[in-house]
Amino acid sequence: MKKKLLGLIVGVAMAFSLVGCGGTDQEATTPEVTETVEETAEETTTEEAATEEAAAEETSGDKTWVIATDTAFKPFEYTDDSGAFVGIDVDILDAVAKDQGFSYDLQVLGWDASIAACQAGQADGMIAGASITDERKESGWIFSDGYYDANQCMAVAESSDITGFGDLSGKSVAVKTGSMSATYAESLVDEYGFTITYFEDSPTMYQAVVGGQVAAVFDDTPIMAANIKDGGLAMKLVDGTGNEPAQYGFAIFNADNQELVDMFNAGLANIKANGTYDEILAKYLGE
Repeated sequence: MKKKLLGLIVGVAMAFSLVGCGGTDQEATTPEVTETVEETAEETTTEEAATEEAAAEETSGDKTWVIATDTAFKPFEYTDDSGAFVGIDVDILDAVAKDQGFSYDLQVLGWDASIAACQAGQADGMIAGASITDERKESGWIFSDGYYDANQCMAVAESSDITGFGDLSGKSVAVKTGSMSATYAESLVDEYGFTITYFEDSPTMYQAVVGGQVAAVFDDTPIMAANIKDGGLAMKLVDGTGNEPAQYGFAIFNADNQELVDMFNAGLANIKANGTYDEILAKYLGE
């Protein structure tokens, strides 16, 4: 009887011992699971915070827009005697950016390179005295509101006896590749029988006229007028050779950048209203 009673007591003791061990394992496991859940929640919260912060930065105007421009298109963009890059386009862009509170990086690339950079997504937009035309819109240009009215005309060397298109037969004229002046000259080739020589920038083709390599040049009227007056070029505009005016516009090539055009339009309207626009024109054109 004593042996049976002793066996029962030992059995009960072992059972309690096993329950005690099981409880210890349960307690050790629970904190580990809780810790894992807490770590996962913390990581998720951190990721969400980073995403929200990035979105906030994007919408708060921290983006720096890359804007391409020409190298020499006086008085709209050019390098002055002190080595500073200046011009109507440069000042308008700066005034608009300040009005709208956005940052930009102006890249001086040249006409063709500016277009290529925008099309390749390496630049967000361009301002380079680009005329707003239906042909350009159809080919993918997206324009702002116009910011300046300009037309194209023909100029010749100061000593030239050319007085109109009728004197160009058999001669060569200079134009800038991809420009409205090139389009204008190309529209007259068949009627007046001249040939066209293409250049990458205005100063080079002006020198070709002065040096006698070509008989005439087609370019934007205010550009040639400014260069003849300020640069002392031995050239003259030919009366009666101008076409119908077209407006210059800021341009993008990707609809995803519509925000940039919208800001340009809003800023342009504001600087026209507060007099800044007129001050910029007066600075460069005396208007």
